[in-house]
Amino acid sequence: MDGGEELVFCALGGLGEIGMNAALYGFGPPARRKYIMIDLGLSFAGPDLPGIDLLLPDLTFVESIRKDLLGLIITHAHEDHIGAVADQWPRLGCRVFATRFAAGLLNAKHANDMSLSKLEIETVQIGGRIKLGPFEIEFVPVAHSIPESCALAIRTPLGTVVHSGDWKIDPTPTMGPPTDAERLTAIGDEGVLALVCDSTNIMREGESPSEKEVAENLLQLIADAPGRVVVTTFASNVSRLRAVADAAQATGRSVVIGGRAMERTIGVARECGYLDGVPPFFSTERYSQLDRKNTVLLATGSQGEPRAALARMAQDDYGDVRLAAGDRVIFSSRTIPGNEREVGKIINGLVAQGVEVITDRTHMVHVSGHPRRAEVAKFYGWVRPQIAVPAHGEPLHLAEHAAFAKSLGVPEVVKARNGDMVVLAPGQPGIADQVKHGQLAKDGHVVVAANDPAIAARTKLAFAGVISIAVCFNARGEVQGDPDVLMSGLPGRTRDGKGMDVVVDEAIFNTIDNLGRGKRRDPDAAANAIERSVRGAVGHAWGKKPLVHVLIVEA
Repeated sequence: MDGGEELVFCALGGLGEIGMNAALYGFGPPARRKYIMIDLGLSFAGPDLPGIDLLLPDLTFVESIRKDLLGLIITHAHEDHIGAVADQWPRLGCRVFATRFAAGLLNAKHANDMSLSKLEIETVQIGGRIKLGPFEIEFVPVAHSIPESCALAIRTPLGTVVHSGDWKIDPTPTMGPPTDAERLTAIGDEGVLALVCDSTNIMREGESPSEKEVAENLLQLIADAPGRVVVTTFASNVSRLRAVADAAQATGRSVVIGGRAMERTIGVARECGYLDGVPPFFSTERYSQLDRKNTVLLATGSQGEPRAALARMAQDDYGDVRLAAGDRVIFSSRTIPGNEREVGKIINGLVAQGVEVITDRTHMVHVSGHPRRAEVAKFYGWVRPQIAVPAHGEPLHLAEHAAFAKSLGVPEVVKARNGDMVVLAPGQPGIADQVKHGQLAKDGHVVVAANDPAIAARTKLAFAGVISIAVCFNARGEVQGDPDVLMSGLPGRTRDGKGMDVVVDEAIFNTIDNLGRGKRRDPDAAANAIERSVRGAVGHAWGKKPLVHVLIVEA
């Protein structure tokens, strides 16, 4: 073995935020290193990025080692693990490996995306293995809130790394196998160099409740409902969808589907056999024809998405779907931090219609798919790593996980963040380098840098509006006609009652009067002078400085 060979780990997303998971493992001498990539997900943008819904990891570094990238391996089909594939895979062009359900959901979601026309996903059985260069990867089943989730045992000549993916311990999952403690223990017996592990719920004591409890409670709530029932949950949570369908069947109710994302997931779930025995669902066109007391509607929108089915129901604007006083809406989900305002708006809209709203604050209608502290401790006990690398979390989660791993007696804990190149072996583990990383923004159909000037300009527009000015000068530097002014987003009058248009006009003409003839003949100088003057005048009168665009036209 070449003495310069190293085993390295580098996250380009997921170590410092919830979501946008993307990680690299590399093996070999630095100049001839081969890599595999684990997951390629997205995260959701906040209000600080107006007009942006989705964030993707910056793969500049991966493009630089593209010829040495052996494959992309998907742990499971949640958007924060596969959501960036459509936009980012064409830049990589590598082989892609996933279980049948994840492959089906990827293909269904992007069926009409021509950029993915050459993407052929190689399916792997749960419990199966693949060999890519110096890496042998085993797909170990773990319980989670989506079918076919897997931890990965990544074997290399310098040791085995267990990459947990998203997981929990659920002895009674309603769909799929439980986390395979026996197999993970056997891998631990072989010897595990490092564990890269989920930190999402590390702040919570104990163990997460089981999906079985949620299914039992949903059955009771649907059975007791006096009118229609709407259940909203994550579209990808097939076990929850199945629990609602089973409850509806047991209580003599028909199921209606509202939301394209849910329809897509259900189609893939049926193909994979996860909804065997469940009667066909109805579309919303049949909603008004069904008896009120014998209807359950499965709807998207649990996170307050403004265009989703539930948000439109809350505004009484969802086609033939109408709710009435006495109907029951169940949020079988948790509100992701940052979405509280949007979810609250929907709940208030429903309550205003006389609808009963049930959430996890009062009923056991949702459980997390991530492990609490006692579960994490068990996982460490199974695999017994020499090195712990906390992952999948914000800085607070990662710091708490690092301290917890130390308390469990793990010999080495590496506190890594996105972009850190961590050397796992040989020798003392630690951060050896930093690679380019960051966030890209999905702006409509276009992917741009998250700090793109256009996004920054939108923030200014949202704060203080815009003024567009066109001024025409002739060859002698004289103004031809009146300047054309268009204002948007500004108040009509100042606090003294003066028209804002008057403030702008005075600033324009005062500037022109004070410009020398030479500057009047210099379009850039004239535009800059008018822009500064107008911004300053409006800022003094209003207290905010708008964006000002000036166009100089030469007659």
